[in-house]
Amino acid sequence: MYSFIRNLLFRMDPEQAHEWALRSLRTAQHLPGLLWALERKMAVRDPRLTVQCNQLQFPNPVGLAAGFDKNADVYPALSALGFGSVEVGTLTPKPQPGNPRPRLYRLPEDEAVINRMGFNNGGIIRASTSLATLPRPGVPVGINLGKNRKTPGDEAAGDYRTGLRALYRYGDYFVINISSPNTQGLRDLQQADSLSKLLSVLIEEREELREETGEIRPLFVKLAPDLSRDELSEAVRIGLEQGIDGFIAVNTTLAREGLKSPHRMESGGLSGRPLHHRSIQWIRQIRQVSEGKVPIIGVGGIFNGEDAYRSIRAGASLVQVYTGMIYRGPSIARSINLELLQLLEQDGLTSITDAVGLDT
Repeated sequence: MYSFIRNLLFRMDPEQAHEWALRSLRTAQHLPGLLWALERKMAVRDPRLTVQCNQLQFPNPVGLAAGFDKNADVYPALSALGFGSVEVGTLTPKPQPGNPRPRLYRLPEDEAVINRMGFNNGGIIRASTSLATLPRPGVPVGINLGKNRKTPGDEAAGDYRTGLRALYRYGDYFVINISSPNTQGLRDLQQADSLSKLLSVLIEEREELREETGEIRPLFVKLAPDLSRDELSEAVRIGLEQGIDGFIAVNTTLAREGLKSPHRMESGGLSGRPLHHRSIQWIRQIRQVSEGKVPIIGVGGIFNGEDAYRSIRAGASLVQVYTGMIYRGPSIARSINLELLQLLEQDGLTSITDAVGLDT
């Protein structure tokens, strides 16, 4: 069924196709009983897939990455597709339109996507209204935070702090996005001095919010695949020193090696199949440097159960998909989870958590 729908969608402009998908999901959220029926069909419920991570319970390890539901409009419908978590955003304090169109390109020959969206979103006030209104799904909801384009780098901590405070009651975990290549200067925040100052501010803010609310929200840092190995190790060490709760590996890349598509030289971040190898490398290195003390969410080129299992065996406690859903369709979480159960049986493992880091 999806192969037919995909042929139709791929004839549309990529951003228009995405907007069509969002409208369809919004419609589904307003039809009584539809999400319940959808979840019954799509969700794979098996205790072997359950993951306990930072005091949160994930019914399965396959989440949807940030970027699809930028304004937190359709996360209940997305959770009904069988995902074990849904991450919304990236959200900035003020609304911003992002970069000029066209800014999103499919690379079917490479099973990849290039985007230079530029954190287009309606801002934290709009998102907070949606998060306060829509029903909470039965899976963790993550909130991905960024800075506004016009905010200078030395004032970026204020943007992240504002987002964390405004949305703290709504997120089950938060992601500090300092690794998108589509906001000028953003990746400079991964450098040692800037990262240390930023995380110090955010950990302090999180502690204040914990005292005010009595609730703790894990903070993850999302890292770029284009760091050098030394830069990655330094970023992980700083994160651990500051008390960060985990890492996401990886964001999109500026690399273009081996691509075949006519769009391969478009500017922006590359995601999808070509990113998987680097993601695995970075997961392994983060686990080694951190000595497995904090969880890792693996992202990049996950299209099937074997891809997910490879990331988990490399050291990821959880995985996320996005580009894979564009190419494989809305049943991707179900397919991956069913394949993961088969792989666990083949290896004689009783839980997905038993597979974490086996290859390291």
